[in-house]
Amino acid sequence: MTPVKRPERRRVVLATRNPKKLAELRRIVEPQLPDITVLGLDDVAPYDEPAETEATFVANALIKASAAVAATALPALADDSGLCVDALNGMPGVLSARWSGRAKDDAANNALLLAQTVDVPDERRSAQFRCAMALVTPHDGERVRTGVMRGRLLREAVGDGGFGYDPLFVADGQLLSNGELSPAAKDAISHRGEALRAIVPDLVAVLAS
Repeated sequence: MTPVKRPERRRVVLATRNPKKLAELRRIVEPQLPDITVLGLDDVAPYDEPAETEATFVANALIKASAAVAATALPALADDSGLCVDALNGMPGVLSARWSGRAKDDAANNALLLAQTVDVPDERRSAQFRCAMALVTPHDGERVRTGVMRGRLLREAVGDGGFGYDPLFVADGQLLSNGELSPAAKDAISHRGEALRAIVPDLVAVLAS
């Protein structure tokens, strides 16, 4: 009897080494694309990763995805996202991950942001998480989708879930901080979840071509 050959799983690279971000993407994408394998940068051969030096989330996402495609020859997703505080004229923005001067030090970033907004009254503590999600492929060009989650800053960290500024942020319509929400509850309302859901049809079209 000739064995049935299973279709090869399709692969896409998410240009990140952040395991929580990778898990977040897998939670959102894999149920809609069950035959896809989402790889992180730790799953592919090392390459020179570009610095996130651009002035916008869209530009940073595109340079990261483009570098991943060039290195792996696989379709690649990359996001750039951050917290934009109205009282700080939209900062930290694209500098969110290194706001304290130490890259990806969540505790230091959160402490600095709280110190900078200590005198901001409650009615002016509005903020938004913003995300640009880029899809770049070897042959089909590039696509970008965006997402926004509006809310307000707390005066102290609450909850130990999520990552980044999540424990300092309560989304509009929520009673719990992002750091207290379950992964599924956060995915349903988050900026990254919105951007990912928007780009899934593009990814389906690319992988089907």
